[in-house]
Amino acid sequence: MAAKTAIRSESGKVRRVIVVGGGLGGLMTAIKLCEAGVPVDLFSLVPVKRSHSVCAQGGINASVNTKGEGDSPRIHLEETAYGGDFLANQPPIKGMTDAAPGIVYMLDRMGVPFNRTPEGLLDFRRFGGTLFHRTAFAGATTGQQLLYALDEQVRRYETVEVEDENGMAIPGEKMVRKFEFWDMLSLVQDGQGVCRGIVAQDLKSMQIEAFPGDAVCLATGGPGIIFGKSTNSVINTGTAASAAYQQGACYANGEFIQVHPTAIPAADKLRLISESARGEGGRVWVPKNPKESRRGREVPESERDYFLERRYPGYGNLVPRDIASRELFVTCFHEGRGVYNTRTAKNESEVYLDLTHIPKPTLKRKLAGILEIYEKFVGEDPYDNPMRVFPAVHYSMGGLWVDFERSADGGLVHGSPRNQATNIPGLYAAGEVEYQYHGANRLGANSLLSCIWGGMAAGPAIASYRNNMGSSAYDAGSNLFDGAKKREQAKYEAILKMDGPENPFQLHAELGQMMLIDVTIERHNDRLDQVLAKIEEIDARSRKVSVLDTSSRMNQSAQFVRHLQNMIVLARVIAQGARNRDESRGAHFKPAFKERDDANWQRSTLAMHREGTNGHGQVNYVRELAYNLNGTQVNVSDAVDVGLVKPRPRKYETAGAASATAADDKAKASPSTTSV
Repeated sequence: MAAKTAIRSESGKVRRVIVVGGGLGGLMTAIKLCEAGVPVDLFSLVPVKRSHSVCAQGGINASVNTKGEGDSPRIHLEETAYGGDFLANQPPIKGMTDAAPGIVYMLDRMGVPFNRTPEGLLDFRRFGGTLFHRTAFAGATTGQQLLYALDEQVRRYETVEVEDENGMAIPGEKMVRKFEFWDMLSLVQDGQGVCRGIVAQDLKSMQIEAFPGDAVCLATGGPGIIFGKSTNSVINTGTAASAAYQQGACYANGEFIQVHPTAIPAADKLRLISESARGEGGRVWVPKNPKESRRGREVPESERDYFLERRYPGYGNLVPRDIASRELFVTCFHEGRGVYNTRTAKNESEVYLDLTHIPKPTLKRKLAGILEIYEKFVGEDPYDNPMRVFPAVHYSMGGLWVDFERSADGGLVHGSPRNQATNIPGLYAAGEVEYQYHGANRLGANSLLSCIWGGMAAGPAIASYRNNMGSSAYDAGSNLFDGAKKREQAKYEAILKMDGPENPFQLHAELGQMMLIDVTIERHNDRLDQVLAKIEEIDARSRKVSVLDTSSRMNQSAQFVRHLQNMIVLARVIAQGARNRDESRGAHFKPAFKERDDANWQRSTLAMHREGTNGHGQVNYVRELAYNLNGTQVNVSDAVDVGLVKPRPRKYETAGAASATAADDKAKASPSTTSV
């Protein structure tokens, strides 16, 4: 039964699409849907302005080339593919890099206060993995400025009334309805597996409700809290992605977790010191004397080892993050040359990040935001003292598998319903929750770009899907939604009755510590086998926890038990993928398999959930996927589309070692060949 119109279902209800997540990906998806005339219900775990996108600091990439260096979207594409170690499908990257300049100019028109040159042009800084000034920035709070700008656009649609097919306003129906402090529990799927909406819980009243939606887009960020402390917000547990995965969505490349080389320690979470600090000239070093007892600023220049500059003369402190983190790990753990602690008489897993040679006015204009964070949480002035930093879990390149449709020029077919579509019909994903754009390693400042571009691709794709769907979710019948609500209500009530001997917060601490030690910078198969066994143990113990709180309102303990169960599921995917992939590629490094193995592993890891006989989940890996889209079966494989940039060895040690001018000349002479 087809819907009555594009606006109303057969039953006369206004047809809406659900977007879960209020960060950059979710907001841009909502904006593009509204521009297409599609009403949106926007769900967010926290107030939209507290979404994790607000924490991004350094900038957003776009090859505008205002500095005349010979940069171009083509080179941006090549460096993104190269930095990701050729594990990302290249047509989506091309779509993103081609759109990037227009995206930055659009944000500028929205009022984002980007830094500018004395001539009034947008200013750009360097980030890791490139020799070009490509990163537009708003001081060191770029994510906050972008998030607030998009939030203002969405707020406008909260005041705009939905119009019917005759252009008449429908009383009481706004283009965007916002549901803040709601936690997505599960998808609503009909008998054919089509996504028809979600079940969510109000975190204030703890009321559980089912919501219909002609399509659902997840834009819920990454799973960093699986590793205990990370640079992610504490809300980033990956719970929504895990729920979708357990309902049949494919999870791709889960083993690829980015460790950022520079963060500061804290009791609650790890706070990022942006790559922009190195982009503006910050230098990483350790004392040549491993037992150096003087404070950093007192160590003479001649007694410092600028090891990144020594090992990578072309890129220096701006090698990609996976390489920088490994070098810090080698320096601190294998060589034992971390900053010496005179109180404990041991070398800490810390190095110096030094900005003291840069004039204070420049630092305050370009980096004040992150330097204020350091001073507040460390209690030391970073303008006069080298900062002490160490690597921290930061980003997930893996996530929900999403599709794309390649255009004749190698980019994307704009508006194709395949773009950003998962293998569950009607379910889409955008932002860090999906795997599409970064391969085995994300280049800095590509994250904000990929979130916004993902939303720009998802919105028109969802509109196309909705325009060609058979029947509306609003005509699916109340039994479907009542049944989904009852299932989630029963699960929640079961959590409230849990009164076992285990503490869920302690279990999470054990899980996080184990994942942090054995599933980050270096990975060893024997240790991964132990991790997988420990995950099964933690899974069993998680069924014997005490909920700690049985209150009927704002029950954070019960919510955490649910999130813990979902984190355990994704931890298994991450660890099992790492165990299986016997090669080193990007952020995935195995000392026993130091080389990249294109013959066997230049393919995406496609994980499907399967319930085990022991009640524990199992990971089932597949090489092909088939899903139904608007009545047509789509068949895809795990092969990576590398038709635009030919894979080649990834060598940053000598790349760019000649002068930057020579690299620029090379780029200008051959714009289709990156200087790496």
